[in-house]
Amino acid sequence: MANSAEKVVIDALKTITGLSIFPDVAPTGTAGPYVTYQAVGGQDVNGLDGPADLENQRMQINVWSATRAATATTMRAARTTLVEAGGIPIGAPVSQYESDTKLYGSRLDFSIWYRP
Repeated sequence: MANSAEKVVIDALKTITGLSIFPDVAPTGTAGPYVTYQAVGGQDVNGLDGPADLENQRMQINVWSATRAATATTMRAARTTLVEAGGIPIGAPVSQYESDTKLYGSRLDFSIWYRP
């Protein structure tokens, strides 16, 4: 995989023991804790001189677990590891609940800078 914001996210999150990681959505019936991620924007870094040597992508991280406490713990771990990988949190985590799956969620966006 070429350098990308997705690679930064995956490489950081795979250091968390026991955590499954999926782009966009998890397969039906996946047990938590798991993380989904998706690109949700970013900053255009092209200038009058042409493309920059850095690119930016805003990545949304969604943590899902059977309990609110497990979700909060996993989000703290995800936030820590993504910050260590150079991700910049945008705001604070937002809690959610998915009644269809009976899972508690937390989402947080990160600004990821990388060299393509």
